[in-house]
Amino acid sequence: MTSAAPEIASPVGVVAGGGAMPFAVAESLAARGITPVLFPLRGACDPARVAQFRHRWISVGQLGRAMRLFREEGCRDLIFIGTLVRPSLSEIRFDIKTLRLLGSVIRAFRGGDDHLLSGVGRLLEQDGFRMVGIKDVAPDLLMPEGCITRAWPADNAKADIERGRAVLAALGPFDIGQAAVVIDGHVVAVEDIEGTDALLARVARLREEGRIRAAIGRGVLVKAPKSGQDLRFDLPTIGPRTIAGVAAAGLAGVAVIAGNTIAAEPQAMIELADAKFVFVMGLSA
Repeated sequence: MTSAAPEIASPVGVVAGGGAMPFAVAESLAARGITPVLFPLRGACDPARVAQFRHRWISVGQLGRAMRLFREEGCRDLIFIGTLVRPSLSEIRFDIKTLRLLGSVIRAFRGGDDHLLSGVGRLLEQDGFRMVGIKDVAPDLLMPEGCITRAWPADNAKADIERGRAVLAALGPFDIGQAAVVIDGHVVAVEDIEGTDALLARVARLREEGRIRAAIGRGVLVKAPKSGQDLRFDLPTIGPRTIAGVAAAGLAGVAVIAGNTIAAEPQAMIELADAKFVFVMGLSA
């Protein structure tokens, strides 16, 4: 599911978590003549980089304050982007607006990240805002279809890619993760709450321990949105760190769904992949 209307109203509110992606989105918007207003989440977003943009700080659990600030800044269209370690309900200080919606907030927390984000998004839309996705505001940040590196997947890697896609499709309804590693037809690891970097580190450790005996340069990291996922939220992301992890894990490459995966720092990612003889492939949805 994506946002219903591609006509974006300026300014756009960027609810910003950690990492580089909120700033890449803001820069993409600005380059197209759309004013970005960052709403960085306290404790997650980099204050030094936030200062370069028009911004208003917000906190998790302060829905009432956030909605007031969105309106003050004239932001009807909103996008969630960036990383965030999910707090427990007991750690959040709710404002009065959030307390009034507490039943809905608790229901949103009872599920994976996609369930949580889409639940919060629905609450905002009920108050007159519109949630949009990367496809709407920064399509240039999405992975294209085809191989974008000098290295290409061999036949064994293509078979691993298909197995990885099938595994992720089966796991999707459980809202577990968006990545799997397949080596010579064997599913050796799937992503959990630790994320993709930890998944790849685990594969590297299993190789060091002799638990994975396949030759270096075999196997693929496959990433895909969860089946039924609201594609405005929590799209899979790859970047230079992903490539470094793939190389350290001794894999041949990474395959993702084109148009539904964010490519962070694409030029640096391609250069590192070429240096490490790793392929990066965008798959047809």
